[in-house]
Amino acid sequence: MSDDLPLVLVVEDEPDLADLYATWLRSEYRVRVAYGGREALEKLDDEVEVVLLDRRMPDLSGDEALKEIRERGFDCRVAMVTAVEPDFDIVEMGFDDYLVKPVSRESLTETVEGLRLRESYDEGMQELFSLASKKAILEAEKDAVALENNEEYQQLSARVEELREQLDRTVGEFDDEEDVAAMYRDIGDDFEAAFEMDDGAD
Repeated sequence: MSDDLPLVLVVEDEPDLADLYATWLRSEYRVRVAYGGREALEKLDDEVEVVLLDRRMPDLSGDEALKEIRERGFDCRVAMVTAVEPDFDIVEMGFDDYLVKPVSRESLTETVEGLRLRESYDEGMQELFSLASKKAILEAEKDAVALENNEEYQQLSARVEELREQLDRTVGEFDDEEDVAAMYRDIGDDFEAAFEMDDGAD
């Protein structure tokens, strides 16, 4: 397989599931597989662009592995792929996306491609998509009262709105309509997900 293909690290303590994810991805990516959190840290290097990380693992949890990945300064995108239902604790976690098992081949490959696309964005845009993803996850899992009464969620919403306004100002500075259209095409589905209208959750 060509060394030019993007490298994905699959971290999953259930070997059959880890190998299945790897099989799904190998037609378009190079794949490394780690069957636990500690093995994942051993196999992680600057070549890895995307990490698919289980949360509940016996040797080193996904939460602990994620913290270590960020503390070591790796600039990869991370998606949690887990059976753990998301709660408000995800606001402070350094992941970029969150998938709840069971996941389909389509959703897994789309997530990897979406995370790779974000690599071309600046830090502000990457932060926006990460936070908007968390906001959407919580809105799908929690009722309006719980969201309204949670300070972490309110702070998250305020930061998302701030970043959206910054991007609006940046877009307004474009002189050429073709440049604006090109930017929106590049952002694609990720932009739509981050900027879709809220359904009264705020």
